[in-house]
Amino acid sequence: MRSVVNNLIELLTLERVSKTQFMGRSQDIGFPKLFGGQVIGQGLSAATQTVEDRFPHSLHCYFLRPGDSSQPIEYNVEIVRDGSSFSVRRVIASQFGKSILAMTVSFHVTEEGLEHQDAMPNVPGPESFQSELSLYRAHSSEIPEKVRDLFVADRPIEYRIVENQNPFRPRPGIAKRHMWIRSVTSLPDDALVHQSMLAYTTDYGFIQTALMPHGISIGSPYLTVASLDHAIWFHRPFRLDEWLLFVADSPSASAGRGFVRGQIFNQQGALVASTAQEGLLRFSHKAI
Repeated sequence: MRSVVNNLIELLTLERVSKTQFMGRSQDIGFPKLFGGQVIGQGLSAATQTVEDRFPHSLHCYFLRPGDSSQPIEYNVEIVRDGSSFSVRRVIASQFGKSILAMTVSFHVTEEGLEHQDAMPNVPGPESFQSELSLYRAHSSEIPEKVRDLFVADRPIEYRIVENQNPFRPRPGIAKRHMWIRSVTSLPDDALVHQSMLAYTTDYGFIQTALMPHGISIGSPYLTVASLDHAIWFHRPFRLDEWLLFVADSPSASAGRGFVRGQIFNQQGALVASTAQEGLLRFSHKAI
């Protein structure tokens, strides 16, 4: 298990070419297109390495083109502003000379201020649920053979979904999910590692929330899914090697797009991050 976590840490650790240029390797997860969470995590890593003594509090990005999972990615960071308490960086990720992602990251000095937050939902703890991986393995016969090994392979992040059901035969329900998430082994005491890994993690399974009212599996052969944009706000310090509750809901889907938003709490009830995404949900009427 530790090897898959170390592989993810290495994936998010970029080669520095110059003060504002970085190279990242790609992760082949069994599909020709890059996983969007990888590019978000690497882009955040690149931006953070150009800032001192300030921590990212928000990022906003657009996926411009599909990435090639067999090729490295170039990250160029523009130093937009360094103010007295905030810094802003713009990151362009590119392959073959074309942009695949545009990201803006804002950094803030640590300071005291007013405090309030939403209450954490009252759901059973992670010990009450199976991992998503165990569900995939239990229903492996329903996974197409060409991607079966991908779905049942060891993963660096464990998901335990409160709304447990067969992921390939979902029942229509409300557009809300509660997911306990945690790295499968301990992580270094480096805030950038935890933040970039959370950025990577929030793109996984998020847009699926918009499919829940329709009872459509993410594995449907009639469905085309792609992340269009993504935003994260970091509110409070956290550790991804301790259980976090990722609460996701989808207030709207229309015009071939689904919108999802999420809140992430630690087990003490502190809201540590929020996230939002719009994704392409294009499907044939045969899927309904």
